[in-house]
Amino acid sequence: MAELVLIDAPFGPDGTPAGSPSQPTDAEALDAYSQVITRVAQLVGPSVANLRVTRTVRGRRQSGSGSGVVITPDGYMLTSAHVVEGSVGQVTAAFPDGSETAAEVVGADALSDLAVLRADAPLLPQATLGDASELQVGQLVVAIGNPLGFGGSVTAGVVSALGRAFPLHAGRHARVVENVIQTDAALNPGNSGGALADGRGRVVGVNTAVAGVGLGLAVPIDATTQAILATLMRDGRVRRAYVGIAGGTRPLPPRLAGELGRARGLEVVEVVPDGPAAKAGIRAEDLIVALDDTPIGGVDDLQRLMTADAIEVEMTVTLLREGSVQRVLLRPHELPPE
Repeated sequence: MAELVLIDAPFGPDGTPAGSPSQPTDAEALDAYSQVITRVAQLVGPSVANLRVTRTVRGRRQSGSGSGVVITPDGYMLTSAHVVEGSVGQVTAAFPDGSETAAEVVGADALSDLAVLRADAPLLPQATLGDASELQVGQLVVAIGNPLGFGGSVTAGVVSALGRAFPLHAGRHARVVENVIQTDAALNPGNSGGALADGRGRVVGVNTAVAGVGLGLAVPIDATTQAILATLMRDGRVRRAYVGIAGGTRPLPPRLAGELGRARGLEVVEVVPDGPAAKAGIRAEDLIVALDDTPIGGVDDLQRLMTADAIEVEMTVTLLREGSVQRVLLRPHELPPE
């Protein structure tokens, strides 16, 4: 018969066996997930302000609010264009530490839903911009806002999808924002213009909309939006070219697809009268496959080329019309401001 060895385990004064592990501290109880979120909140939270805006809507003054994030040491702030749309006078920025300062709208671009403000205060806490092109589906992200002046709002989730398209309108003009970040991090009212940060505390997006329960959208911080921000800071507005068409993606005929090595083109659905496309002789039902030497497979491909550098520059449009490939000369105009 095996010998049983009894281990003496007297109880301590708190009722736990003497020699048992002590209860973990609050810091020790934080798991890795919580530690990341806590660290991101500490890094980014102080730079996210509540923005109080007075705007004119249909001839009447109304108050509104949103969030904004400081992105430079000298007080430039990033927010959503719709947060400051129609703003009258200065905007008030209130930070989590209780401080307030006036801020001026430097520029806004409704067709990217981005705006830049300049806060009238030195040495504000600054967030670091990241690169949304490095994000992966399933990656942890933290949404930080400052809604309604109730201090910082922090929610966490994952990147649900990448490469989404988000249509935006400014008066008669429309544009599709590409590569929008979809996340399940809850976005609260007033979080528009706040920061979407990665696990390293870098701002990779600007929270812009709630598309449904557990479905938030953020404009990505990438090379395209960085250029927009730089232009807003320098010029106060973004100049864009336009050709005056409405269209959509359409499969190429098999023969042409084989020759070009791609499957889709941009079908012209409508041509704006007296616009650049109409003057070039482009018609409805034309199938555009290239602009100069750049392949065109959809609206986003064409839109990507319509920068300020394309204004009044003559370009060659390759298109398919009635079964034959034709080329016309196009000179884009500047998209007029609303």
